[in-house]
Amino acid sequence: MEPWVEALLAWYRAHPRPMPWRGHPDPYAVWVSEIMLQQTQVETVRPYFTRFLEAFPNIAALAAAEDGPLLKAWEGLGYYTRARNLRKAAQRVMAEHGGTLPREPAALRALPGIGDYTAAAIASLAFGAPTPVVDGNVARVFARRNLLGDDFRKPAPRRALAAWLTPHIEASGAPADFNQAMMDLGARVCTPRTPACLVCPLRPQCQAHATGRQGDFPHTPPARALPERRATVLLLRDCHGRLLLARHPGERLLAGLWELPTRESVPFPIPRTRLVGTHRQTFSHFRQTLTVRQATLPLDGAAAALPPDLVWCDDPASLPLTTATRKILAGDL
Repeated sequence: MEPWVEALLAWYRAHPRPMPWRGHPDPYAVWVSEIMLQQTQVETVRPYFTRFLEAFPNIAALAAAEDGPLLKAWEGLGYYTRARNLRKAAQRVMAEHGGTLPREPAALRALPGIGDYTAAAIASLAFGAPTPVVDGNVARVFARRNLLGDDFRKPAPRRALAAWLTPHIEASGAPADFNQAMMDLGARVCTPRTPACLVCPLRPQCQAHATGRQGDFPHTPPARALPERRATVLLLRDCHGRLLLARHPGERLLAGLWELPTRESVPFPIPRTRLVGTHRQTFSHFRQTLTVRQATLPLDGAAAALPPDLVWCDDPASLPLTTATRKILAGDL
């Protein structure tokens, strides 16, 4: 084992970062946490992880989950395709693996929602496989240590770094600790801005530190401008105070969640509305601006015939809502 690996492991063991999924005895819990952590910060995931395991404590429970409870448990975490793929994968595990999560990275990669990175993480953290994980934190640490000028958003540089790390993780004798140490070092010490180089266990080997070029690595091309989407939505209540909600159409992103309807989706005359405000939200591939207008029907909403994807709701919080709808109802405009 090389000295820098020993130093990295010693630092990690001396500065543990408690997380509810670390050291969890059930590989299922590790799997759930890794799916939740895809494109989501650790502190955001913590409460969701605990609630999700309470709702679906094992693979069989997740495989049998219905849309409503599944999306409600995921509500606000975003990237809802992850939840649906998690359920699809659980159903595959029940049907093809006897309800036991497979140990091999190749078998894990064959499950919905699990790519190279997540398969490596699950295999390492749950089963001790010597498979290095390369996320943004790990890429930043070793781009600086080794002066790597690659764009680590692309698969090829990530695979090359994983190949370089493989013999080191094998020699470490502690694959789970090695991977978690690299990720923690990037998250807590080798941060994107103002890295804490003086306390970094890899400082003696870090070429960026030696040359004062920490800010140059990793290479990040300019971000492309996101397209803008605009819509007007209605806070429409009937004479009993019930709110009209629409189920989001389609099969991706927000599919199956409930949201405020647009004027075009309401199949009956709408009384005069008043402006409430504007809600803005940024997704991974676009920015959305919703103009919110409000009105009250002078009639019982049940008197109006509604298509299946519209509903008058006494308790909107009981349904899985889009983040925008949840924030609009809370007055967060």
